[in-house]
Amino acid sequence: MEDNKNLIFDDAAIIIKEAIVRSRYQAAKLVNKELLGLYYAVGKYVSDNSRVGSWGKGAIRQLSENLQKELPGLRGFSEASIKRMRLFYEGWHPVFLNRPLLMDDLKIEENRNSVSLVSVSSDNDAIMDLSLLSNHMNAFTAPEIFTDSFYKVGFTHHYEILAKEKSFEGRLFYIAKCAEKFWTVEALKSGLRGDVYSREGALPSNFLQTLPELEQARRAIRAFKDEYFLDFINIEDENDPDEHVLSREIIANIKKFIISFGNNFCFIGHRHRVIVEEHEFFIDLLFFNRELRCLVAIELKRGEFRPAHLGQLNFYLSALDEYVRLPGEAPSIGILLCKEANRNIVEFAVRDYTKPMGVATFRTKNELPDEWQKALPDFDDMKRLLESTESERDSEVSE
Repeated sequence: MEDNKNLIFDDAAIIIKEAIVRSRYQAAKLVNKELLGLYYAVGKYVSDNSRVGSWGKGAIRQLSENLQKELPGLRGFSEASIKRMRLFYEGWHPVFLNRPLLMDDLKIEENRNSVSLVSVSSDNDAIMDLSLLSNHMNAFTAPEIFTDSFYKVGFTHHYEILAKEKSFEGRLFYIAKCAEKFWTVEALKSGLRGDVYSREGALPSNFLQTLPELEQARRAIRAFKDEYFLDFINIEDENDPDEHVLSREIIANIKKFIISFGNNFCFIGHRHRVIVEEHEFFIDLLFFNRELRCLVAIELKRGEFRPAHLGQLNFYLSALDEYVRLPGEAPSIGILLCKEANRNIVEFAVRDYTKPMGVATFRTKNELPDEWQKALPDFDDMKRLLESTESERDSEVSE
């Protein structure tokens, strides 16, 4: 019994340390949320008055100078910083606008309506503006799609992301990177300059708009990459536009193809037949993803992406959902796998379709420079190495 007490005491410091770390982390997050709420509210106030209101040229500079007089030594409210707050509000306002209204939002609307109904003096205007500003701070709640990542990222990070990444998916990607990898501002700037999102990010898709559940959309975004390296494919004539050649190579190496896509994919069939109104149609590759719990149709294109390709894929997904999908399964997802694709064109083309689709590109080993090819390990050797490493780790754990 005494030994148990000693064990509990020995662990006490560790337990308390963990509690302190968690508490400090939570406090830091709450402080950051409070600051972001302040900057968002100030950004809205400045935007409303400088963009469409009565403030003239040089008003923001004068505002910054007045703030310095009112609060000597105040930092973070220079003219440039206030303009960044305006950008912060204007960048995220369209996203925040589409979330469900909270009680605090309703209070803001009531206050705004009351302003339009009564005539007030300039002093009362100032009091009302202060009340609206406070309400906007209190109602500052990021949409669910951000989870906690939004509040983990500092204001300067947010500004850099908004200023240099225009796509919504790209902004989500960089926020997640900053939150998960603890990127410094310099690391973020480097990632933005190197266009990490385009090289490593999720494939361009309409998952957020078409999948009925937000969490399902998040998982789908994480499940696919924008480019796949299929180093096991050997096609003699790279200019041959016949997709059947590519399809046969993939089927001959289906295990390697699945490893490239991820171990949650289960192969169902090649040129999978679906019948619609007594007409046969054939899907190049059909998989089932265990994590997403849905069918995944992959259409292969040896050439460059064309918007017309999506119409065919959209039709296949409709047929799968109608005739193949089982009760309880999520909506089918389509992936167009092609040789080349312009991300901006893809995002523009895919956004108005109602079925969840994305477009990814592929590269084969013979497309890389010779020095790169020599540096790459053989696929089978790498697989054996991973398997042997896992077995060694399992044996160490069992010991």
